[in-house]
Amino acid sequence: MKNLRFIGSSLDDMRDFPAEARRQAGFELDAVQRGLEPSDWKPMASVGTGVREIRIHVLGEWRVIYVAKIADAIYVLHAFQKKTQRTRREDIELARRRYRQIGE
Repeated sequence: MKNLRFIGSSLDDMRDFPAEARRQAGFELDAVQRGLEPSDWKPMASVGTGVREIRIHVLGEWRVIYVAKIADAIYVLHAFQKKTQRTRREDIELARRRYRQIGE
């Protein structure tokens, strides 16, 4: 089972989710750690190669952006509430900066 590594404020951001959304995010990340697919996700090639976004539809819209293609761990790049149809440019840029931090 791969370890989870949270980059920047992503752990604190996820802790700010409502309890139900936080629980769902935990279940989804646990599945990824065990080599399974999250129940609802999409690729985020605009952030980087192998980056995915977990979509959580509990008490609003919540997103967890991560990359699992690196051998040693799963890196959680960003966690946030989505309030518009399109992902905000600021959220994509933040995830992109954090992706570059891990050396990819």
